[in-house]
Amino acid sequence: MKKFSSAVLAIIFLGMFQVSFAQVDNPSSNLEYTMTNEEQIMLFGGFAVAVVGIFLFLARDTLLRKKTTYDKKEYESKKDKTYEKYHSDWTDDYVDFSYTRSTEDDEKFRKAAKNSNLPNYYKILKIPRNASQEEIKKQYRELAKKLHPDKSKEKKTEEVMAEINEAYEVLSNQERKEKYDKYLGED
Repeated sequence: MKKFSSAVLAIIFLGMFQVSFAQVDNPSSNLEYTMTNEEQIMLFGGFAVAVVGIFLFLARDTLLRKKTTYDKKEYESKKDKTYEKYHSDWTDDYVDFSYTRSTEDDEKFRKAAKNSNLPNYYKILKIPRNASQEEIKKQYRELAKKLHPDKSKEKKTEEVMAEINEAYEVLSNQERKEKYDKYLGED
């Protein structure tokens, strides 16, 4: 942007300092053009308007900036520029990383809890709510061995296995387990 602005300004200044009539290599030719004073004033006025317009365009942020109460009063922090460290134009796009956005799990658990159809993964895996990660893993493996569709001949083992897998995916991940517990409530 700075290169473009400086190039435009250079073109404008060169245009202002050019000779205002055409130059011809052959003095005998009848191609001379003389400008009247009115035309010169119009040309100079046009360049002046262009320069002012470019100046206003480049200074628009400073000119349109709203004054705050900090700007109106004298503070000690203005002298050592600490305010500018934390309140400059560069911090307008600051993202607060302490705020956690809701994830797909949050949405899913919240909707299921709202509709009262949130499955109880602890009952599916047949473990207590305060079970450790090792207990969850051990119980999942036992149920997987017992109810796997390749080992069991019952028709609904695929559905039951899908529920067990989903329960294990949620409860084996500590973050997802905490989110799930938040929406499960107390029994």
